[in-house]
Amino acid sequence: MTDAPLTSLRAALPALRLLTDPADLEHYGRDWTRRWRPAPLAIALPDSAAQVQALVRWANAEGVAIVPSGGRTGLSGGAVAAHGELVVSLERMQQVLGFDAVDRTLTVQAGIALQRVQELAREHGLQYPVDFAARGSCSIGGNIATNAGGIRVVRYGNTREWIAGLKLVTGGGELLELGRALVKNSSGYDLRHLAIASEGTLGIIVEATLRLTDPPPATNVMLLALPSFDALMQVFSAFRERLQLQAFEFFTDVALTHVLAHGAQAPFAETHPYYVVTEFASDAASEAEAMAAFEQCMASGWVSDGVISASDAQAAALWRLREGITESLARHVPYKNDVSVRISAMPAFLADTQALLAEHYPHFEVVWFGHIGDGNLHINILKPENMPQEAFVADCERVTKLLADVLQRHSGSISAEHGIGLVKKPYLGCTRSAAEIAAMRGIKAVLDPNGIMNPGKLFDPD
Repeated sequence: MTDAPLTSLRAALPALRLLTDPADLEHYGRDWTRRWRPAPLAIALPDSAAQVQALVRWANAEGVAIVPSGGRTGLSGGAVAAHGELVVSLERMQQVLGFDAVDRTLTVQAGIALQRVQELAREHGLQYPVDFAARGSCSIGGNIATNAGGIRVVRYGNTREWIAGLKLVTGGGELLELGRALVKNSSGYDLRHLAIASEGTLGIIVEATLRLTDPPPATNVMLLALPSFDALMQVFSAFRERLQLQAFEFFTDVALTHVLAHGAQAPFAETHPYYVVTEFASDAASEAEAMAAFEQCMASGWVSDGVISASDAQAAALWRLREGITESLARHVPYKNDVSVRISAMPAFLADTQALLAEHYPHFEVVWFGHIGDGNLHINILKPENMPQEAFVADCERVTKLLADVLQRHSGSISAEHGIGLVKKPYLGCTRSAAEIAAMRGIKAVLDPNGIMNPGKLFDPD
């Protein structure tokens, strides 16, 4: 059944690089979820926006679904191709198309890695401030398609704030130039923001113009040990009141145990229940304020111990304790919840969620970490070695339904930064109203009239 469409595709685009080897199909047909068996038709690797357009037009004519593919570091099944879709990988589209020193923008093809963008910004004496642990393998196009956040949202915001313009090949094969890097533009709907966080369901992002900003100040990193979960928000308030924080991240003793087993060094002689990594400017005034905040927290009983970096190497070692969590958990095939609430709602939400998980996950190891400064929590449930994967996922999804109810009560989101994809699709209604979902379907019908773009992700076809 695949011979005819592949023959047609090769005839229509003879210069297109196409992969059909079983190992390639498996590699490109999945993301980090590892829950669906990949079964794509083939892997297309275009090298230009024109080739992407030709691919989409061919797919419409042949009735073939498309799954856009970046670095495939997603955790929601958004890049999974399990039903004979054509995977369109942008890994050959990594060109730097321009730098504008006056506008302080960098224009790149969408397949370029986040880390390379950060390096290019530094070469021009600037920074692209979106950052997270997968920087070396995730792509800019994928970051935009999921509105990726990361570890410095508390200071710089999400990816959305840094996209001056982009080019989108719609599901109908049209190439739209959105935003045009204008600072002010009140000429109707800003379709750029529809493409951002659309998870490849409206089209394929092929190019982006990124805003750059001043290089970050020299910073210090402080690791704090906390005696209780309840102290988190008090510590955050104490530090935010005195400092312009670059980051404020927390993790548990369980998370630390896994990172240490993965090769990191223990920060304290004793083990503590909770930890915070925070980063701030290293000038004398900021350091004095940081120490004052630390002393206030110690006096109030909110902090049990702490250490401040004395070198770049020590700062990197402290950050490794937080950034190494996801990698250290990978072998356990964790079930992940990525949720968010307003910062002001965090204390009540934390209390409700902790009680829920204690009641329903007593037999599982649960690893908490997240971005307290922007209201985002990552909850990882680890699969027992002797438990079948299907039974584990079913048990986790039973509790996720209850977690979705808690989120709805606190006006939160079932997906803070990883997208909806396949994993969170059943719970979209706890975050979006029926009217909103209907509007989203209507938008998709206009930009993807034949429903070929990443079908079954975000919501099911009508």
